[in-house]
Amino acid sequence: MFEHLTDQPADKILALMGAYKADPRDDKIDLGVGVYKDAEGRTPIMRAVKAAEARLLERETTKSYTALAGDPAFSDAMIDLVLADTLPRDRIAAIATPGGTGAVRQAFELIGRTTPEATIWVSDPTWPNHLSILKHLDARTRSYRYFDPASRAVDMAGMMADLGEAQPGDVVLLHGCCHNPTGANPTAEQWDEIVATLKARQLVPMIDIAYQGFGDGLDADAAATRLIASSLDEVLIAASCSKNFGIYRERTGILMAIARDVPQARKAQDNLAYLNRQNYSFPPDHGARVVSTILTDPELRADWQAELEEVREGMLKLREQLAAELRQLSNSDRFDFLAEHRGMFSRLGASPEQVARLRDDHGIYMVGDSRMNIAGLNAKTVPVLARAIIAAGI
Repeated sequence: MFEHLTDQPADKILALMGAYKADPRDDKIDLGVGVYKDAEGRTPIMRAVKAAEARLLERETTKSYTALAGDPAFSDAMIDLVLADTLPRDRIAAIATPGGTGAVRQAFELIGRTTPEATIWVSDPTWPNHLSILKHLDARTRSYRYFDPASRAVDMAGMMADLGEAQPGDVVLLHGCCHNPTGANPTAEQWDEIVATLKARQLVPMIDIAYQGFGDGLDADAAATRLIASSLDEVLIAASCSKNFGIYRERTGILMAIARDVPQARKAQDNLAYLNRQNYSFPPDHGARVVSTILTDPELRADWQAELEEVREGMLKLREQLAAELRQLSNSDRFDFLAEHRGMFSRLGASPEQVARLRDDHGIYMVGDSRMNIAGLNAKTVPVLARAIIAAGI
């Protein structure tokens, strides 16, 4: 049967990682991979994670399966983190998933089972794996304008015009905060307009929130998600613990489905558990228990939030430093958007040729669409990047 297989296109980011590793230059800079790194280039284990794991090692008495939907304590803790007291808990169905990607996949699977005729509207641009999974599932998709390459801000007029063509029951995929790959987020007033459009056109929002705590703070980053959840009857939310807890390899995520009433929430819960059973049966549990241990212990939670705030403030300082360096070198404010963006990523607005020039001439690696990982920088490499950007003619 293997003779019928076809070669698959290489993953661009993985290919970029390989090229970076093969580059012999000592002063090379990796801004491509979407993983948080500290000033020493490490992805550290957070203090609270270490403490929670030590506690689990001491107290855990079994490695038997958990429930199909995962540990209920994890679901409750994550619903509280993302939604707080926005709506009654009994309107929310939830399942633990292998990372945020697993939550996204299960959400798309659920849409396919319930409304296969629905079109899923996806921002242009978006995280490439959104489109890859949707293509694999043969889902109906359309894009809506999101990013204005001139201002490097949200193209609100284009977004509203495109969503004005969506039909009742269509699904709109939104980034809850820290948009990947652009770093550009709607303002509070723009979120109000988005919610009004969703309601008026009877659209179903699906929110991918993978960077809560990396932008303006835990509650501020969840504000748009909470607004949408309180305003519409049906909402899907895929959340990841990879970034804000730093547990990438533990594959810890959750899918929440908000229903219009309790009976429908129960039906949604049954169907979500069914999807877990079909795709991977029982979800991973170690990372989920680490997260629930942290979120339900006041001392661990306080330490986690403090360290997460240090991470967030560190990225903001790097953004401000880079914008200031470029303002001085270019004698203009055209790079000030970098200080306004939030999260790990910004789209620089460089052409593929300029991105190649950064790589070939300066050893600076970023994705071909000029998405760069701000967390790949430190105070010493920011001036190096700024000089290279100007030298590349960006």
